[in-house]
Amino acid sequence: MHLLIIEDDLDLGRSLQQCLRAEGLSSEWLRRSADARHVVRQNTYDCILLDLTLPDGSGLDLLRSWRAAGLMIPIIMITARQDLEDRLAGLDGGADDFVLKPFIPIELVSRIRAVIRRYAQQVNNEWGFGNIRIDTRLHLVQVAGQPLELSPREFHILLELVRGGGAVVSKDELSRRLQPLGDPVDFSAIEVHIHNLRRKIGVDVIQTVRGIGYRLES
Repeated sequence: MHLLIIEDDLDLGRSLQQCLRAEGLSSEWLRRSADARHVVRQNTYDCILLDLTLPDGSGLDLLRSWRAAGLMIPIIMITARQDLEDRLAGLDGGADDFVLKPFIPIELVSRIRAVIRRYAQQVNNEWGFGNIRIDTRLHLVQVAGQPLELSPREFHILLELVRGGGAVVSKDELSRRLQPLGDPVDFSAIEVHIHNLRRKIGVDVIQTVRGIGYRLES
């Protein structure tokens, strides 16, 4: 999963990225509202963490403008403000959840996964496509009911393809989403991991869309 963090506090921004990386989530971090408006139009994110107070504007105004424009991405507001009115305004403005600072990082990660599941209309931590089942909490993969041993990179590539639900996932997107496991992955390395996955789950399950990326065939 790939997230956008919009937070002006340097220490909190760094700690958030470290926490997400430890949980296998990639992220981009911005500190200004103006930058966020530009980036969201050009990239795809699974969830946005949005600070209520930004140096060049209000996070609430940014939230409202995104929702008015039809942006359908889970958005979690984060703030140090304790006022009930602020939280209600955020939820009424289209936020999916509201987290008060200071917060426990593992709780935030749990909330992120919960809002993403709601958008995907899931009720638990399991993702599935065809006969593939992936439990993200237990880090388990089953194919046709049989457990499958995968490397960390193989696991995350297969998870992103399963989450794609049969749609094409580009090599650029796969490379970006694998960054929490280390340095960005080049396309030749992705091709090697795809080759290994095909050997383990079947050569016809992962289809190559030439010049773009990969998709699953049920």
